[in-house]
Amino acid sequence: MFEVQKDNFLISTDKSKLQINVIHDYLNNHSYWAKGIPVEIVQRSIDHSMAFGIYHQTENQLVQVGFCRVTSDLATFAYLADVFVLEAYRGNGLSKFLVETVLKHPDLQGLRRWILATWDAHGLYAQYGFEALDKPENFMQIKAVNPYNI
Repeated sequence: MFEVQKDNFLISTDKSKLQINVIHDYLNNHSYWAKGIPVEIVQRSIDHSMAFGIYHQTENQLVQVGFCRVTSDLATFAYLADVFVLEAYRGNGLSKFLVETVLKHPDLQGLRRWILATWDAHGLYAQYGFEALDKPENFMQIKAVNPYNI
């Protein structure tokens, strides 16, 4: 387990702290990349990834306010996915805190390549060294047109 505290916010890889209802609601109803995703698929994606939850610590509870996950072989490659901070908590530097924490995780050091996909957060990720693919023609994909049948 890896945890980093900043003010009243905690980032943790402890999956027992994750609030699947918060994660599923955001991905299913508010994200542009996973609309209609079933909760079972969200849970399976978490089970097979490193999950990072962002929590607001109040006097007696942790409230999940953000999330991301990393799929990696922990040796050469990592894919950063499903990054979000709930709208009510944006503007507090939590996205930066999350990316910094992920990139500092001890198991994710020395990787040959990190990738991610984004429509609207290029500026955030560029601050941490992410850039457009230098040879996008080398990358290929299989993309399901309507994976969740919505």
